[in-house]
Amino acid sequence: MSLYKYVYWFKRIRPNTYKPVILITGCSSGIGLELAKLFAKISNYRTVITARASSIGRLTEQIPAADNVRILELDITQEDSRNSVVNQVLQDWGGVDILINNAGISYRSVIEHMTNTDELLQMNTNYLGPMALIRAVLPQMRTKGRGKIINVSSVSGMLAMPTMSSYSASKAALEGASEALWYEMRPFGIDVSLIQPGFIQSDSFKHVRYTKLGLESENGHDDYSEFYRNMKPFISRLMGLSRTRAEKVAELILLVVQTERPPLWVPAGLGAEFFYYLRRLMPRRLLHPLLFRCLPGVKHWGEGFSQKRKTKFWG
Repeated sequence: MSLYKYVYWFKRIRPNTYKPVILITGCSSGIGLELAKLFAKISNYRTVITARASSIGRLTEQIPAADNVRILELDITQEDSRNSVVNQVLQDWGGVDILINNAGISYRSVIEHMTNTDELLQMNTNYLGPMALIRAVLPQMRTKGRGKIINVSSVSGMLAMPTMSSYSASKAALEGASEALWYEMRPFGIDVSLIQPGFIQSDSFKHVRYTKLGLESENGHDDYSEFYRNMKPFISRLMGLSRTRAEKVAELILLVVQTERPPLWVPAGLGAEFFYYLRRLMPRRLLHPLLFRCLPGVKHWGEGFSQKRKTKFWG
C-alpha cells in the first residue's frame, strides 16, 4: 500500500513508557472512522475520538466503551467546541500528546460557482479550524518537549483538478502552514507530518458538497455542464480502481505515530506516491498540458458557449 513501512522501518520507536493521549478529529466516516477503530484497540494509548453531534450516537455503537477511550462532540469550525474538547482532555488526561487532524469536507464546484459563504465553510473546516486546534494543543506539547501533529491532507493539495478548486486550495494552505510549522516545532521536540492520500476505494465521493449553481449546472445545459458531467464519473471510476482503502491509510498513520522523527511528507498509497514524484520530476510546462489532455471529454468542454479561437489541442 505504501513504501513508508519499508523506508522508515529503522526509525520505529520502542513502546512508550507513558500512555500518550491521541486526539483524532473527523471520526464519523472514512479514514477517521478507521482511525477511531484502530487506535481504540491499543491499550497503551489514551484515545479521544471526536465528531459532530449528529455522529456521536453511531460512533458510540461502533466503538466499545473502555477506560482509555473518550468519544467527544467536536465541530472543528467553532471556537467554543474546540476549547471545550481541549479543556476536557487537559482535565482528564493532562493534555494532548498527538493530534491527528482528519476532519474535512469537499466541494465539487468550479470557481465561478462558489460563493463567499461556501469558500469560508471549506476553508474553516479544512484549514482554519485545524490550525486553531493546533494552536490550542501546542503550549502543552512545548512544555513537555514532545508531541506529534499529523495533518491529513490530499494529493489535491499538490495537484489541483477542475471542479475541486476550493478543496485543493484548503489542502494547499494546510500543507504550506504545516511545512512552516515543521521548522518552528523541531527545536521543541515536536514532529509535524502531512499524510497525503490519493484516490481511496470508498464511497466518499458521494458525500461531496455542491453549490446551488454547481448543482443546477450539472443537471442543466450551460457553460460548465460538461465539466461536471465528465468529472463526476471520472473520479468515481478512479476511486473504484484504487487499491488503497481507508483502513490501510489508518494503519499508515499508526506507523507514523510509532516512528521517531517521521518525515514531513507521507504519501498514502502507490497512486499518491506516483503523483508525488511525478509533480517533482516532470517540468510543469509539460505536466499540466499532459494532465489536461487526460481529462475525460475535455475536447468538448465549453463548446457552444465561447468565441474562443481555434488553437492546437496542446496550446
